[in-house]
Parts: sequence; C-alpha cells; structure tokens
Amino acid sequence: MDKLYSAPVISVEPDSSIFEALQKMQLFFVKRLVIVDGTKPVGIITERDINKFLDEDKTVQAVDEIPIKHVMQKNIVLITDGLEDDYYQCASKMENLKIGSVILVDNNGDLSGIVSRTDLVKTYGNIFGGKYLVKDFMSTKIVTCRKTDSLRFALNLMNQNKVSRLIVTDDNGLVVGLITTNTLLTHSDYFTKGHTRSRDYLVPFDKEVKVNDLLEEKLVTVRENEDLAKTAGLMIKNKISGIPVLDSNQKLLGLVTKTDIVRAFSYVMPHEQLKLKYKEMY
Repeated sequence: MDKLYSAPVISVEPDSSIFEALQKMQLFFVKRLVIVDGTKPVGIITERDINKFLDEDKTVQAVDEIPIKHVMQKNIVLITDGLEDDYYQCASKMENLKIGSVILVDNNGDLSGIVSRTDLVKTYGNIFGGKYLVKDFMSTKIVTCRKTDSLRFALNLMNQNKVSRLIVTDDNGLVVGLITTNTLLTHSDYFTKGHTRSRDYLVPFDKEVKVNDLLEEKLVTVRENEDLAKTAGLMIKNKISGIPVLDSNQKLLGLVTKTDIVRAFSYVMPHEQLKLKYKEMY
C-alpha cells in the first residue's frame, strides 16, 4: 500500500526553543512538529499550542528562551507504519480523540512519519467522490468576527473558543474572508522583521490594524449540496483548511473543514466494507 504521507516528517528536540520550532514551521510550511528524543517520538507541538501558551504564560522569558518541552503535547497517538488499515485507523483515531495528526513508528518504536488531516483530506478527495455532500458533515456552530475588528480581538476570540480560524463578515453579515492563527503568525513582526524578543509576537501590530488589513483577496466558498470530495480537492488545491458554506443568496450556512472531512473518512470506510460484504453474500 502507498504511504499516506508525501513529505518527510519535520521534528525538533525537546530542548529546542519556541523560536526554533516556529522557524521550522515557517520554513517547511507545516503547522505541527514531532518532538523526538533521539529517534523516539515523545511529543507533538502545533501553532495553536504555542499561541495558547504565550497567551496564558506570565513568565518574563522570551520565545527563544522557552524550551518546546514545556509547551508540547505529551499524550501522543502512535500506530505502527505499514498496517493494511492505516487509512481507517488514522481517520478513526483523529475523529474519536479530536486530534490533528497521528504519528507513525516502525516495529522498534522509531519515528517513521506523521499522518495529518491534510493527508487524509487529499486521499478522500481522490477516492471517495459521490459518497457524501457538504451538508452531511459541515459545522453549523461557527465563530465569526467583523472585518473592522482589531487583530487582538480576533486572537482572543480564537483562544476563547479554541479554534484556529474565524469567518470574517462585513457589517451586513456577508462573508468576506477567513482569518487564522497562521495568518497572524506569518504577518507578525517576528517573521517579517527578523528575530525579536517580544512575548506578544503574534500580534505586535499597531492597535489601528484591523482584521480586514490581513484578508486575502480570494475567498473560496461552496454550496451545501456540493460533493464533499470536490470540496476536499478545493482545500488541497488552494492550501486552505476551511471553507465557508453559503446559500444562493450568499447567506452563511456553516463551515466545512479538514476535521469534518476526516470525520467523513472515518465513516465511509466501514460503510464501503459493509457494502462489499453484502454484495459477496448476495
């Protein structure tokens, strides 16, 4: 069976700093890193973990002084690479445990790879066309902000609701874009102006800077009756992790994310196996 992941796993050591971890994320265009002690995976760290830690931590240390071992998630999920049901195992664990990735190890417990939501979304888009519609799995409980809100307000809203993205609307409630923790990170002084000791690295912007100032011109949307596999393909093509769902009047109905597609993946595999067994019986 082909491997689920298409790129080498990116890792750091436990004593690496938050700064080093963030630099690696930006260099390799990833949102999570595996923490390794030698060849053994011991944790995982995401952009949102770092964002939350810096928002809550009250020490005076700068980001290049804080070891990533103080921030990483230690309760990692491992599966042995090469199992026949890798696809279903990963999707099922991500859905049931509400996690964004599964770490693969070889028979000796050494790091072999990492399977992320992106990997499963790409696979779903390629092989499960026509199985489900967007409305079958989209989220209707969504968090929004206005384009005139401040960036600090947007970041606080993300942390309070434990989300990585907000749907942005105009004053009339029409969707105009999305803003994510990655949007804030890549536009911050920490990466646009080089090394800084700021603890408030995610939003060191002037107070007058608004959400609208960081919105991209292109907005991808879908309708609720579109094929979920087609939507998965749009996510991969546009390198995005969430798409607003609108009706014919451009009214916001919900949001479909990579998490929703992973949930569909965890359902579709057993259903397909049951159909196959039924056909064999009759």
